[in-house]
Amino acid sequence: MRFALGLIVGIALTIGGAYLIDTMYSAPGPDQKEAARMVNWGVVNGNLRALSTSVQDGWARLTGHAH
Repeated sequence: MRFALGLIVGIALTIGGAYLIDTMYSAPGPDQKEAARMVNWGVVNGNLRALSTSVQDGWARLTGHAH
């Protein structure tokens, strides 16, 4: 149980740290061009939505409930 909790907390800290670094250092520089982001958060959001939909559909199939 402790291992699973530690794994989840570690993943959350890693993603949170990447987001913080991305938002802190992605401000426009002296040439007014935005710095390249480390992570494309729009793609991450789309992938999470697709995963959520897939899990919901799978659960509905397993339990026999309509989605």
